Amino acid sequence: MSGAPTHRLGAAGWLRANLFSTPGNSVLTVLMLALLAWLVPKAFGWLFLNAVWGAQPVAACDAVRGTGACWAVVWSKFRFMFFGTYPYAEQWRGGLAIAVLCSLLVLSTWRVLWNAWLLLIWVVGIALTFWLMGGGLGLVPVRTEQWGGLPVTLILAIFGVGFAFPLGVVLALGRRSELPIVRSLSVIYIEVVRGVPLITVLFMASVMFALFMPEGLRIDQLLRAQVAIILFVAAYLAEAVRGGLQAVPKGQYEAAEALGLPFWKKMGLVILPQALRASIPPIVNSFISLFKDTSLVVVIAIYDFAYAVKKSVEIDASWKPYFIEAFLFSIVIYWIFCFAMSRYSQRLERELARGAQR
Repeated sequence: MSGAPTHRLGAAGWLRANLFSTPGNSVLTVLMLALLAWLVPKAFGWLFLNAVWGAQPVAACDAVRGTGACWAVVWSKFRFMFFGTYPYAEQWRGGLAIAVLCSLLVLSTWRVLWNAWLLLIWVVGIALTFWLMGGGLGLVPVRTEQWGGLPVTLILAIFGVGFAFPLGVVLALGRRSELPIVRSLSVIYIEVVRGVPLITVLFMASVMFALFMPEGLRIDQLLRAQVAIILFVAAYLAEAVRGGLQAVPKGQYEAAEALGLPFWKKMGLVILPQALRASIPPIVNSFISLFKDTSLVVVIAIYDFAYAVKKSVEIDASWKPYFIEAFLFSIVIYWIFCFAMSRYSQRLERELARGAQR
């Protein structure tokens, strides 16, 4: 016999059932509450009450050092944090590029735009982003070696996902193919790439790949990093999609074949929509991991957002003692993007689940 419904237990009943159900749970609850009672006021005081805010000199931070956070370091260094080595006078272009990329992401969450118009919007947005960052056509040219900060992180993550996803789907279909050569090549690619860390792939793309190129031919460093990320993430997405394909009931395959649908129509209209719906959690997990792993491009001398935050306090000895505040700021930025992806994936799962039940 099941217990009483939660809404009938009341607050006291909920506490008894969830926090004080046994002597051990009661002791653990009391200890955790005591820890929070000691930790939260101290953390709140350091983070907010005693902190230095706004455009304050470093002397103001030195006066409260140890008792309050120095958020003035973010105010003083935020342009370097967000744009790295991008020319100071042109950093407004980097800000617009961030706004364009974030707008593209927001528009892509509207299912009403999931048609040819969204593709056109992305093409225009991509062209506008690279025009703003690279210059030309009325803007001062800026080499990719000077790009840095949050725009680089967003470019690597967004285009990494955009191109890795269809490649991952193809690899997943290839791994389940009945053609031995296609299946073997897909398996070899997926297992080899998943067997090495991303930092190795980036190093190969930056250093080793250049050794095999004809003399005088040079491929942009940022482009090489982008291609390396795409190839790496595609292998992980392939396994996520393959799991979704295996979750589709065999009867769906047989029904599509009974209708006489050719392979690509069978996959595009019947199988893949169900497989991708089941694969949303691992796919989004790969997206979130990619967004954070873009910080590894520092090994090939690319100023991503995390590295720009680190260098912003290292190059100025007066602000260097407040590197913790700078890193906490970067953590908040990363968390905002990752949390948004997580929440949207949950909403998308609910919407697609309702659509499948109709």
